[in-house]
Amino acid sequence: MSDLVIKVEDLSKRYRIGQFVGGAYQYRALRDVLTDAIHAPFRRLRARSKQRAVASNPTADSHEPSANFIWALKDISFEVKQGEVVGIIGRNGAGKSTLLKLLSRITEPTEGRAEIKGRLGSLLEVGTGFHPELTGRENIYLSGAILGMTKKEIDQKFDEIVDFSGVEKFIDTPVKRYSSGMLVRLGFAVAAHLEPEILLVDEVLAVGDAAFQKKCLGKMGDVASEGRTVLFVSHNVPAIIRLCQRTIFLNEGRILQDGPSHQVASVYLQSGVGITAAREWPDRSKAPGNDIVRLRAVRIRAEDGQITEAVDIRRAVGIEIEYEVLKPGHVLLPNYHFFNEGGVYLFVAGDHDPAWRQRPRPIGCYVSTAWIPGNFLSEGTLIVGVAISTVSPVIVHFYERDAVAFRIIDSLDGNSARGDYGGPMPGVIRPLLRWTTQFSPNKLRT
Repeated sequence: MSDLVIKVEDLSKRYRIGQFVGGAYQYRALRDVLTDAIHAPFRRLRARSKQRAVASNPTADSHEPSANFIWALKDISFEVKQGEVVGIIGRNGAGKSTLLKLLSRITEPTEGRAEIKGRLGSLLEVGTGFHPELTGRENIYLSGAILGMTKKEIDQKFDEIVDFSGVEKFIDTPVKRYSSGMLVRLGFAVAAHLEPEILLVDEVLAVGDAAFQKKCLGKMGDVASEGRTVLFVSHNVPAIIRLCQRTIFLNEGRILQDGPSHQVASVYLQSGVGITAAREWPDRSKAPGNDIVRLRAVRIRAEDGQITEAVDIRRAVGIEIEYEVLKPGHVLLPNYHFFNEGGVYLFVAGDHDPAWRQRPRPIGCYVSTAWIPGNFLSEGTLIVGVAISTVSPVIVHFYERDAVAFRIIDSLDGNSARGDYGGPMPGVIRPLLRWTTQFSPNKLRT
């Protein structure tokens, strides 16, 4: 038991409906943060006293209507050993971020307990732990101090953190003036380089360009290889499979499965919980992209134009990307990246529409659709990443790794490449090939 670094027992968290304004926390000044820190121990004592009172008298809290509350987590139990890299997957609202906030002591549990052994570093949201009025330099030292590091230890890591983040020109600028991409770069650099024994990462790859995402994955691999413990929340199923030996699948605040990553990811995708045939970004400021182009929506369409999560293997399927061009004069290349449920990279498809090939796109809204023919893909779940790039020079304006997903369903009526065979058929594609046979009677070999 001595190698256990995280032990969670019957952990639950209940929120009052409407507790947050617009689903987000309001901005607070530094004095509010310091006041909160002073009062936090007393709040925890009151919360524990109330828990004991409710436990001894279950009806004591009955005056609060249950309809006014929602359980973000309910009766979660698991253990993590030193050096394990554990992925956590589940759809939005499954309780993933709430779990990491409880482990980080950002919020207190309603019921249950979580024991943490070791120095904890976390990157739960863009700029978590940063104060907007402080500069990037000051926030690095503040984060290190919170982790219990001395100024000398932070000094030794400072240049490496700044170089990794790529924000050296703005290191003495208050972080409230940073873009979301700059914040996540610096936040990840701090969390990964200040050498916590346990690293909690929540969807860090959702922000940043493809090159930085690759850098993050590489650094997380380095952290894991050094024997430190990592909990990695992400919708990026291929990254989960590649980085994590073990994955926990959450749904509606409960653990549905806990086991080897490739098995859990397969269950997650096949269950339909992880299937999203359409995603939209109505707020331009939060959409993937930059000042040249922004993503608006990605959709999976059947031949009749309907959005669909399941496609007959014999039918064509269209992948549609809707985007806004904000600056003229750029030759843009929409492209798709296809993965299967095991994380295997199947193929890349770029937009070769002759109407726009090598032609700068004017300002406006565009919808580009790529059609995959029937009898090409194998049955199973496919995850689609979407990107828009410039070829010369090579610039990736955005890359949304796991934008949408859909299932290919094979037919058993003998009219597909499966024919009359009903058993398993391995492979990532299943083309219906043209066969010919020549028959010569009475020409047997002697």
